[in-house]
Amino acid sequence: MSSEFTSLITFLESYLTWLSSMSGKLAALSLIIVFGILSALEFSFPKRRLSLKPLRRSYQTNISLFIFNSLVISVVSATPLLLVADRYSDRGLLSYVEGAAWKGLLSFVLLDLLLYCWHRISHNFDGLWMFHKVHHNDPYLNVSTAFRLHIVELLIITALKSAYIVLLGVDKTMVLTNETLLTLFIMFHHSNISFRGEKRLGQVIISPYLHRAHHSTERCEHDANYGAVFSIWDRLFGTFAELEPVEIGINNSSPQTVLGLVKLGFTATANPTPAPTYEPDLNLKSMIAEAAYYKAEKRAFKPGNELRDWLEAKREIIRMVYGDKHIGQQSSDSDHSSMQRPFTLC
Repeated sequence: MSSEFTSLITFLESYLTWLSSMSGKLAALSLIIVFGILSALEFSFPKRRLSLKPLRRSYQTNISLFIFNSLVISVVSATPLLLVADRYSDRGLLSYVEGAAWKGLLSFVLLDLLLYCWHRISHNFDGLWMFHKVHHNDPYLNVSTAFRLHIVELLIITALKSAYIVLLGVDKTMVLTNETLLTLFIMFHHSNISFRGEKRLGQVIISPYLHRAHHSTERCEHDANYGAVFSIWDRLFGTFAELEPVEIGINNSSPQTVLGLVKLGFTATANPTPAPTYEPDLNLKSMIAEAAYYKAEKRAFKPGNELRDWLEAKREIIRMVYGDKHIGQQSSDSDHSSMQRPFTLC
């Protein structure tokens, strides 16, 4: 594991150095090429077979939303960030770091940590989830889903990145490099593909099978794997989960047009009567906790599997006590509004 991480650091250093000589046009061209390659792989070797018509609609909607956002905030927020970097790059914490490659690597890792924290907060606060749910409502996860962002969320992210640039003193070259790399990774882990060695790769970075779980319709499953690039943050903070979701998207029906998605971000309509949610009693919770403990013991208490052990134990205990019929009924009853989401474990 340590040798793989060292190799990744070496690769990133060389790649960051190479990207530092790239112009904005070349960076944009590389993103377009990778987008085309991933799209071709999705159509030729998809992880999940999707109907062509709804998949085409997903692509059209996501690309149209990207264009709409670009008209408001410029291309994926890079331009305003470059303006901030141009003014504040001569100061900041990175001025104490020697070597351009190490500065670039450190700025990229800290940016990924910032986005992990932001992503996790977006799931835990209803006022932020209101906009972030637009990204999750795509029922046909594919490479274009990477660009399904509500304009308000994009503005907030741009403000956070601007503060990060000022604090660290990130220069224009590093900003362009980081934004290019970040977009490449995000397109990759949204892709509807699967390949040999994917789980091994997931030990270091967020691969498609990990991010698919994050787009599950079940909250206990999509409140995990928040990372944008490195999976280490999820392992470190106990939000790592390895599972295959049954369904992708959000439970409630929601619009799939650009205008509908923009309006959806400002919609916070709750169900007229709160949907009943299943809450296990203390004895059942104890049974689940004990079962999860034994699962963890079998893994030699390997860190990063806490959520997975709990979810597996929860399902097994509920199935043992109530049977499959009760689980199906609870799944049906637990549909709730996309704004007010009671936190329950599956």
